[in-house]
Amino acid sequence: MRPGPPARAGRPLRSYALVCAIVGLLAAPGRAQDLPSAPLSLGGGRVVLGTDIAVTVGERDEIGWFNYTDYEHNALRTLRLAVNGEWRIASPIALVGELRAENMSSIEPYALYLRVRPWRERAIDIQAGRIPPVFGAFGRRAYTNDNPLIGYPLAYQYLTALRADALPATADDLLRMRARGWQVNYPIGAPTFEPGVPLVTAFRWDTGVEVRAATGGLEVAGAVTAGTLSNPRVDNDGKQLQGRVTWKPLVGLVLGGSVARGEFVDDAAVTAAGADADRSFAQRALGADLEYSRGYGIVRAEFIWTEWDVPAVALPSIDRPLQANAGLIEGRYRIHPRLYLAARADWLGFSKVTGTLFDRQPVSWDAPVQRVEAGGGWYFRRNLVGRVTWQHNWRDGGRLRHKSFVAGQLLFWL
Repeated sequence: MRPGPPARAGRPLRSYALVCAIVGLLAAPGRAQDLPSAPLSLGGGRVVLGTDIAVTVGERDEIGWFNYTDYEHNALRTLRLAVNGEWRIASPIALVGELRAENMSSIEPYALYLRVRPWRERAIDIQAGRIPPVFGAFGRRAYTNDNPLIGYPLAYQYLTALRADALPATADDLLRMRARGWQVNYPIGAPTFEPGVPLVTAFRWDTGVEVRAATGGLEVAGAVTAGTLSNPRVDNDGKQLQGRVTWKPLVGLVLGGSVARGEFVDDAAVTAAGADADRSFAQRALGADLEYSRGYGIVRAEFIWTEWDVPAVALPSIDRPLQANAGLIEGRYRIHPRLYLAARADWLGFSKVTGTLFDRQPVSWDAPVQRVEAGGGWYFRRNLVGRVTWQHNWRDGGRLRHKSFVAGQLLFWL
């Protein structure tokens, strides 16, 4: 068995001391008043530029990999620098984008899409390019100050034992990778060791076309994209369809429902498995979410169910789709104009398969995980917040079954 990957998440820590010192000085009351509080506007408002800077310092996670992301970074130990902007080309047309560098790595286009609003009097827009997510609730707010904690829900971050470009030949191959989503290797397809996929990634946007319309308290959105919820792509042999409906029946209450279906397994892996090239090996997902805010508090809940089709190659075979479900509930309460407290509890479960391992008994194809996180934040000013959180994880499998982490973060945005 190959040892863990190089500690890429630890490399930027040489820069953390300097960055934290700089941001810490900015957070001082006297200096904070000199910070800009609004995006930069150019050309009479036709071009608007903003930024997002987050410095997160936490413990290493190189045994359990509970907070490892599909960018191979520790979500509790990162430095994120981002520049976002909007160029209003004409009255109904705008180009929107965001460039991001995480952990001093290369600059990536996180978002880049053309937005068209054909009618001023109607809330309808069309977006094309690397577009915002349609499915789910958390993914639409994961990179803003609207995430009250430092960590991410399991459904949007935790890496499972599945890959789109490499496949298990048998149920035993899959069970051997149980609780090893941070570094997965299978005999079919790409031979390298790579991270698995989450249920829905919060760290990459997909490429495609989206249409959104709203009227009264109802909003409907649909999209056709190149990748899937687990594996967003710039291009793909298949396509994904996504849809979402939100309804605001009462002041402060938002109900949402989402659906998605897309081609998950790469064509090269399908061919290597000797499977029918005309058969669809898809990811399907359903989601439901709720948000209720009143006074100084807000409560959110979300549930996601998904399944992946994979080829049945050899015995003991994987003879049915691999399913997973996840849920979360979180709350935030502002106890002072500058201070808030927050907490989140979430879980991740998997359907069962039967192989020759585990005494030939049915076992969940990946190890179920649970997480609780609690903490709070202090607003030095409207767009500069410091956070501290405690997180505990436990799961039914892997070299490390449970682990707690303490993390701190400074977040500045325009």
